[in-house]
Amino acid sequence: MPDTVVGMPSPTDSSSAPFATGTDAGADAGVTELRERLATAYLASQTPPEKAAAKLASQHKLYVRDRIALLLDEGSFVEDGRFANARAAGLPADGVVTGHGTVDGRPVIVIANDPTVKAGSWGARTVEKIVRATETALREELPVFWFIDSAGARITDQVEMFPGRRGAGHIFHNQVALSGKVPQICCLFGPSAAGGAYIPSFCDIVIMVEGNASMYLGSPRMAEMVVGERVSLEEMGGARMHCTVSGVGDLLATDDTEAIELARLYFSYVPQSWRSGLPSYAPELPSAPLTRHTVPERESQPFDIHEVIDGLVDDDSFFEIKPLFAAELVVGFGRLEGETVGVVANNSAVKGGVLFSDSADKAARFIWMCDAYSIPLVYLADVPGFMIGSEVERGGIIRHGAKMVSAVAAATVPQVCVIVRKAYGAGLYAMGGPGFMPDATIALPTARIAVMGPEAAVNAVYANKIAEVEAASGVEARDAYIAARRAEYVADVDLERLAADLVVDQVVEADALRDELLRRLRYAAGRERHFATKRRDIPPV
Repeated sequence: MPDTVVGMPSPTDSSSAPFATGTDAGADAGVTELRERLATAYLASQTPPEKAAAKLASQHKLYVRDRIALLLDEGSFVEDGRFANARAAGLPADGVVTGHGTVDGRPVIVIANDPTVKAGSWGARTVEKIVRATETALREELPVFWFIDSAGARITDQVEMFPGRRGAGHIFHNQVALSGKVPQICCLFGPSAAGGAYIPSFCDIVIMVEGNASMYLGSPRMAEMVVGERVSLEEMGGARMHCTVSGVGDLLATDDTEAIELARLYFSYVPQSWRSGLPSYAPELPSAPLTRHTVPERESQPFDIHEVIDGLVDDDSFFEIKPLFAAELVVGFGRLEGETVGVVANNSAVKGGVLFSDSADKAARFIWMCDAYSIPLVYLADVPGFMIGSEVERGGIIRHGAKMVSAVAAATVPQVCVIVRKAYGAGLYAMGGPGFMPDATIALPTARIAVMGPEAAVNAVYANKIAEVEAASGVEARDAYIAARRAEYVADVDLERLAADLVVDQVVEADALRDELLRRLRYAAGRERHFATKRRDIPPV
């Protein structure tokens, strides 16, 4: 009797293919032979060869179909292009698995390199499959999960896959079109080399597996040949470097399984597309509610702003993005009564919470993402301002700071600015202060708003007079003069005065802040989303 197929095999089941084999009386020999060839091609991409499997195991990697099985709901995967390049030896599915599936019941597109097929390199059919998958995502407005593990283009196929209208460049074109339309989530399990390194860069979030993942435009060998630099792969483009130094990576995972878990968790905070509502979950209370003692009253005393965040959002709901990069600024998603919010917070425990070029870039991109997906923003300001000095000026801090300020100004989602402690200079503007039309500016009793801190202000205005007093009357007279001027300055920016002058909309104790935010964000949910009539802005990048 011929073999029969009861159902589709699971992504990791190598025991069967969806084609009957064997012979039946009266069967057409050509059809029988075709079925056998299709079954062979199907099974060739079902499991890796023994040698390739051993290599995956030595690298602590999962096979591409096992990765997909971890991501998607069981039985939901519908694959496209499985027989790509089936007539070529050793190129099952042409090294990439693409198709539809669901994650927690939500439909998505998956594009996953198979590193057991010529190191996941791209051929002409590989590119065509990826282009088609991105076109489907655009047409159906579906999120895309990119599982990257690829050595880059096959030089032997370069004319077929590189320069043309449906060549590799069209992938990046489609990614840009998808940006802000649907979530693009990248898990980087291995290399992403040369031009292929741009795929992660166009994604909303990049999760990198430490020890295996890497991104680079030119390999260490190429760097040595072209520019004479000797450098290791980890130094050139390793996961930890990108998550701590360059900022190209967002999250560092210990292995494939954790990377996929993080990708699923991230997806739980974002919508299906720019048109969709945000996922809602059962409300929970914070793990440790805020009290009036959570925030130190002395503005010079550093503290970890995570204590405030955890006291505001639902228990264990804060999902931080880029925690290892520019840690003086904290960004991430949390839930308030089960609803997603974006948090942008200064962390005085790291570099005093001063804004640098990297932290400005980090904030700008996060704010753009929240605005694209209609995620309300909560700013927690405890900022002495932007960093000063010749080094940061040469690094373009004005340009980078302007990028953050422009992102805040152009965002049309509900925004609430909370002055936790100090908000000095352009730091107030960068943190969504009153001049940037937030739905509300709320202050804690510890708050202070000014052009600069009292010490800096007194020194800036009265430096010559201070020197005269000291020369004429001594150190004690100088200190008394400074104290008097400081008291005048503090009185001038008194919080009650700022509230009386409508600079801030409300002053609350920390233990009332969560309820205040909840009510204000609910009222602001229907706000007008228009910012300005023009073709587009010109970001200061």
